[in-house]
Amino acid sequence: MKFLVIWRLEISRVSTEVMKTVLRMSDYARPLEESGKVTGRYHIVGSHGGAWIYDVESNDELEMLLAQSPVYNFSHFEVLPLADMSALPVAPPQQ
Repeated sequence: MKFLVIWRLEISRVSTEVMKTVLRMSDYARPLEESGKVTGRYHIVGSHGGAWIYDVESNDELEMLLAQSPVYNFSHFEVLPLADMSALPVAPPQQ
């Protein structure tokens, strides 16, 4: 199951502590990328946050991984399930 997770920092909560937390995101991401649980990480230009693609076995696994994120208590998360369009059968052209 793949999910696009967009996280945005709550600007009102940005402090030195929060910025140190954001800097730990790479350490959090590294083992997830190595295990294939995160297949893409992107910064959203002009925004305070990011967009990550998770490839997990279940909703519960995704919830657990998000709860372990260093920014979990400082961010809003939008979780969007993804469908693999290449797996859909190609319909014949309509006449």
